Amino acid sequence: MDETKRPGRAFPALFLSLALQAGVSLAQCPAGSWVRLAPMNEPRQEHGTAELAGRIYVVGGLAGRGNATEIYDPGTNTWSFGADLPVVTDHPWAAGVGGRIYVGGGTSTRAFSYDPAANAWTEIAPSAYVHGGTPATGVIAGRIYVAGGTGGGMFGNEVEVFDPAANRWTILAPMSCARNHTAGGVLGGRLYVAGGRPGNQRCLEAYDPATNTWARRADMPTGRSGIAGAVVAQCFYVFGGEGNGGDPRGIFHQVEGYDPSTDVWTPLPPMQTGRHGIYAAVIGGTVYLPGGATVAGLGVTGIHEAYVVPAGTPPLIPRQEVVLPPRRRRN
Repeated sequence: MDETKRPGRAFPALFLSLALQAGVSLAQCPAGSWVRLAPMNEPRQEHGTAELAGRIYVVGGLAGRGNATEIYDPGTNTWSFGADLPVVTDHPWAAGVGGRIYVGGGTSTRAFSYDPAANAWTEIAPSAYVHGGTPATGVIAGRIYVAGGTGGGMFGNEVEVFDPAANRWTILAPMSCARNHTAGGVLGGRLYVAGGRPGNQRCLEAYDPATNTWARRADMPTGRSGIAGAVVAQCFYVFGGEGNGGDPRGIFHQVEGYDPSTDVWTPLPPMQTGRHGIYAAVIGGTVYLPGGATVAGLGVTGIHEAYVVPAGTPPLIPRQEVVLPPRRRRN
């Protein structure tokens, strides 16, 4: 029998069609609310930011000493200093995994791990590419994936994965969109990368570690760079950005959420304080966005705001609002 004519083959399409006819909307990424938190001690932008064991770590960045480590405790709403990174860096990648914070790239291929218990940094194996210019970063199955940045040129599409257990980097399939100043996030075992330079890109693509392949997804509604990405409530959120010709400060305030189950973006209420040069970290349903700059260029701020997202998302289609016709009996 022709597979396209099997009974029930068209059921998903019929289900969706009836839902749309009934005026039932598909799920959207939930909007969050903004909360102003204690500012950083050392204002900066283009710094590394990562979460580990319920705390937020901020490392390096433009302005200040360039190698300062600050640690935010949400329980007390306070910042404290950790040991300085051994090198000065900005636009790095950063990730927390296996009880350590990892930071690298930015200005060289060198990389380091931080042990909070010992308050000490240790140099680890260098990456093959620099991955400066704020690449997209995410942790999948205990490994750190780093995509884009400056790579082998000004706008890189190079991708590598670091295995902390083996202290080894592996080069992976390149992105289709070469870029830096991107936003990244991990959802459903895939790394999503959005936006970036050159220009203000709208490109969104997803990496599947199981097949070592990239796939294009729906373009981000607002092309921008110098952005932050975070995953919460089963959505990939992108915040802020630089290069807005319609804003006197050149900043994007936009917040947009992507739902991979529908391949749809949702425009959401804007940032309380629009910024670029930011990196996000997530604890529970809260996205933390410390630092950055409120004006295009090299300014800095210590502002720290959190985006609190509701824990759940609405169902795709409320069952009680859709009534399917009875199946016709076959003679």
